[in-house]
Amino acid sequence: MTDRNAPSLRTDLAARPHAEVLIIGGGINGVATFRDLALQGVDVALVEKNDFISGASAGSSHMIHGGVRYLENGEFRLVHEAVRERNDLIGTAPHLVKPLQTTIPIHSAFSGLFNAPLRMLTHRSGKPKERGALLIKVGLTIYDSFSRNGGRVPRHEFHGRKRSLRALPDLGPGVKYTATYWDAAIRDPERLGQDLVRDARAAGGDRARAVNYTAAVAIDGDQVVLEDGPTGRRIPFSAQIVINAAGPWADLVNDALGRETRYMAGTKGSHIVLDHPELLDATGGRELFFENSDGRIVLIHPLKGRVLVGTSDLEHDITEPAVCTEDEVDYFIDLIAQVLPDIAVDRSQIVYRFSGVRPLPSHEDLPPGFVSRDYRVEHGELVAGGPRLITLVGGKWTTFRASAEHLTDDTLKELGRQRSVTTRGLAIGGGKGYPADERSRQAWVERHADGVGRERAAVLLARYGTIAREVIDAIVEDDDDRALETLPDFSTGELRFLALTEDVERLADLLQRRSDLAFTGRLSREIFAEVAEAVAPVLEWDQARVGSEIARTMDQLAALHGWQAAADANIPA
Repeated sequence: MTDRNAPSLRTDLAARPHAEVLIIGGGINGVATFRDLALQGVDVALVEKNDFISGASAGSSHMIHGGVRYLENGEFRLVHEAVRERNDLIGTAPHLVKPLQTTIPIHSAFSGLFNAPLRMLTHRSGKPKERGALLIKVGLTIYDSFSRNGGRVPRHEFHGRKRSLRALPDLGPGVKYTATYWDAAIRDPERLGQDLVRDARAAGGDRARAVNYTAAVAIDGDQVVLEDGPTGRRIPFSAQIVINAAGPWADLVNDALGRETRYMAGTKGSHIVLDHPELLDATGGRELFFENSDGRIVLIHPLKGRVLVGTSDLEHDITEPAVCTEDEVDYFIDLIAQVLPDIAVDRSQIVYRFSGVRPLPSHEDLPPGFVSRDYRVEHGELVAGGPRLITLVGGKWTTFRASAEHLTDDTLKELGRQRSVTTRGLAIGGGKGYPADERSRQAWVERHADGVGRERAAVLLARYGTIAREVIDAIVEDDDDRALETLPDFSTGELRFLALTEDVERLADLLQRRSDLAFTGRLSREIFAEVAEAVAPVLEWDQARVGSEIARTMDQLAALHGWQAAADANIPA
């Protein structure tokens, strides 16, 4: 199998401590910019303090959307760009991004007609007032118009109560109409981030280096001091341009590098994931998207056999971990009752909870709901006469390609070079050659079934897209491959492939970001132990390290994600 790449990459940073461009931050915008620059032939290095796609990018609602509600804020440019990017992603990442039918329950015809213009003009509104059918109709008509060229989803529809109840019989008695439109869902956001890193390395070779668990901690002359998390080793690193893509933590990074900025003021958004078959069935396979009584837009999103409910929008101290509180859980349970009053929900059905910090620009006393979700790029010098500093302020998941394009174009201009490759329409990772229909899917499975069988090949294709062929090759070459006893749909060879090729440093990397095991609530002490033992040989973990990884992961999941261990389970000492 492939040699483990993470330690060699850290060694490579020390052996060649310079690049044309250094990117700080391995969230979705950072890794997308890494890929774009690598495609242009730029010598680029990326460092991420924790794991790739583990910060703000891991706290998303798993949606790729245009942001229909941003129309009320007058953000027409952002919505138009986001719809275009949504349509592009449906085509470039079809293994992970799928059209999502979305329904808005509506309780009146004319409510909100005064509030909406007031909100757009002043970025203020009085007492929260639900949007009525007429206002929503206007918004969705504008929204559809942005998909007119290159649209990949159907146009919106309106239905009265009788027809709405035929599709969604559990809707509350106060619902008079429903509006249904289409956006997109991203099944595994973290896997898309891995695909972008993989693409960058394939394009750039040794001129595209990305390292997780490595932080930019100081400035030494005109060099950025990098610190390797696992060892504490420090490496002075030089670059002509430093891109700060640290999201909500951009000001903290700039401060560490001697440039005091106050660009950011992120807000916290929390979610809960429920294993609740009745609630899942009540969604009819579509997202329910509506306004809570406090004016906050919320969602009930069926995903992976679970139901995702969110989100809050609260001011947050970015120096503290973002955690979904008990008050937020109460809020989510209450909002479900507002639209699906006959579906009982309680805490015992929650299998995972998570919270992220939105990378919003500084907004003084402006309420969080009015703060722009758009992005901008700030330019300066890291030190006088030294590297140029480019800082990304704001940004959202859906527009990551566009913001990366903006950062890349600005960087190429600084370097005196021209763009040679466009990323628009360029397939991402396992989306390359992904079967377009069921017949093609069956043919792909048939061609790659040798050694693993058709059923297993189909599971891997769904999980990784066409990168599944590399996973299958690794499984076939692994003499000790076997299905896990605790997770029969995973095998030891598959996990070892991920550990070797996707920069796995911690057990949590596998459980939370290389797979959906944490998100779907498929965790136990026995699972921790079996997964850790499977990858221990290739990650060179001894029994002490296996035990510490299990303990660390249990503590982290308990503190940040509400996980509770079964009392009678055993783990290795």
